Amino acid sequence: MKVLIADKFSETHLAKLEELGHDVTLNPDLGKDDLPAAVPGYEVLIVRSTKVTPDTIDAGNKLNLVIRAGAGVNTIAVDHAAENGVFVCNTPGKNAVAVAELAMGLIMAIDRNIPDQVRDLRKGKWRKKRYARTKGLAGRSIGIVGLGAIGLEVAKRANAFDMEVAVVDRPNRDPLRLHQLKQMGTRFEPDLLALAGSCDILSFHVPATPETEGLVSRELLAAMKPETVIVNTSRGSVIDEEALVAAIEEKDLRVGLDVYKGEPGSGDAPFESTLAQHPAVYGTHHIGASTNQAQEAIADAVIEAIESFQSGSLLNCVNVGAVVGTEQTVTIRHHNVVGVLAGVLVTLREAGLNVEHMENFVLSGRAAASALIHVIGDVTPETIDKLEALDHVIAVSVNAK
Repeated sequence: MKVLIADKFSETHLAKLEELGHDVTLNPDLGKDDLPAAVPGYEVLIVRSTKVTPDTIDAGNKLNLVIRAGAGVNTIAVDHAAENGVFVCNTPGKNAVAVAELAMGLIMAIDRNIPDQVRDLRKGKWRKKRYARTKGLAGRSIGIVGLGAIGLEVAKRANAFDMEVAVVDRPNRDPLRLHQLKQMGTRFEPDLLALAGSCDILSFHVPATPETEGLVSRELLAAMKPETVIVNTSRGSVIDEEALVAAIEEKDLRVGLDVYKGEPGSGDAPFESTLAQHPAVYGTHHIGASTNQAQEAIADAVIEAIESFQSGSLLNCVNVGAVVGTEQTVTIRHHNVVGVLAGVLVTLREAGLNVEHMENFVLSGRAAASALIHVIGDVTPETIDKLEALDHVIAVSVNAK
């Protein structure tokens, strides 16, 4: 397949893709405005932070698959891709340790005022008396908002620092995850407001969705204790930045950020942000996943996603829609000859049945095969009779899901 990589990618994994027979173009300098002109002719597009707009999807005349080398897909026009029959896949969990390490680094930097100490020493100032005043982490409570792979890794590291881990109690939580939390002595709070009001530190690890936009709101900030530490290594849209700037002044909050609203889409650019430039905020440059370990794991996952797609399956596809209506599986046992399935599909079309998914398995000896066709609609006895009357069809059965 022809593959366009529009972000940095390791040379080792680039060579592996080429060894697997793919025609690969690496152009990490492409921006969102450059992609529409670059993407025609390519079947697969791989991006990390480069935005994939509707214009890029429209220009992708051969495009079948977009892979986000990371977890969040908020920089990709996912719905527009779905409308144009383009799959969007991601590589979740591969950067969890890297982001968790940064979150803990920000917490420690805030507690010990590490950046300010470095700044003063570089200016020739010795201020031990000022910087000796610190609370320490052991025994303090950390509320973790979002318990995916990253949130769990933060919880493990906070527990190792003898911190009290707290989360919002959720019904139907995965039993394994619940067991892991209980082993750490986790405290469960009834809701987010209660969590915010009971913790010394709050660390956010949620995706960018309409539900999480402005999650750190005036209401949530009002529930926090004075001197609460807020850490966000997820997405900038999670925070109401104006409300947070006001709350910093009112409650003497401390903040650690890796993400911001309106952050640049390229590696080097001017960036003005009232929140990022506030003296109570320690910030990094959206580099949570930027460790060699994480990038190697993500590149492995990207190759796995491409190979799976080429073999007829999808890994971590985010825009395969849920079935709407009654789904039934039509099983067609047939002789393994040319044209049988063409006749089957024409019959299903004439019956007004939409094929959602299908697989055809050739049995040993290659004389016969069995097709599993998932359709939406009511498969009537008349349709079954028509299918069974087709040449080389052995038998037909229908099961409702």
